[in-house]
Amino acid sequence: MPNIDIRTTQNVTIEYELAPLRERFFAFFIDLLIYMAASYAFWVIVVMLVSDAITGWGARFIGLALFVGLFIYHLLSDIIGNGQSLGKRAINLKVVRLDGLEPGVGEYLLRSVFLMVDFSFSLGVLAAILIGSTYKNQRLGDLAANTTVIRVKSQLAFRLHDILKINTLGNYEPQYPAVRQMSEADMLLLKNLLGRYQSWQNTAHAEAIQNATAHICKQLDIEAPKGSQIEFLKTLIRDYIVLTR
Repeated sequence: MPNIDIRTTQNVTIEYELAPLRERFFAFFIDLLIYMAASYAFWVIVVMLVSDAITGWGARFIGLALFVGLFIYHLLSDIIGNGQSLGKRAINLKVVRLDGLEPGVGEYLLRSVFLMVDFSFSLGVLAAILIGSTYKNQRLGDLAANTTVIRVKSQLAFRLHDILKINTLGNYEPQYPAVRQMSEADMLLLKNLLGRYQSWQNTAHAEAIQNATAHICKQLDIEAPKGSQIEFLKTLIRDYIVLTR
């Protein structure tokens, strides 16, 4: 699955998993079903109340209102959901900015405006072509707003609970007591790093292991490991658990 690196405002690079085309269309389809169901219920009530007053122009107005309503639904659902409409939330997707900042009303507005072109006017063909061919899986609205859509829940994500499931270490003697200087977030980051390397043993992840090892050795003022750096990082995690729980 394609990934993307986004550097945050704190100058920290975070790797995200890009949402594939099929999941983005599923999310849009769910949003469309929700919107159509709500619109149908609303207009049934309106028609029941003012059916005698509806003329040919009234029917055209309802059609236009449905079209504009989809735009409003898409805009408000992303704003209220902080980049996750109901459909995206169901599929575990989220809109993010490529510069690491949080998307604002302006970005969501651009995405909603171009939604009419990406999906409505071209029946989704243009969106499919762009998402499938652009490097960052961006449709026209994403290109205009400098955004993309990512998976929120990655299979590589770990929580502290996952770390604590390591077998009992009652007789274990910590090798690096200085690891207590590190935080729980540091340990989770190391666990994720090891998980990514074990899943994709490529040059980039190998360099990340080396950089993490060098940084930790400097931070804790300990000698660099002569053996496996992977085992060194695993040892640090075990030491942290024993020394802090």
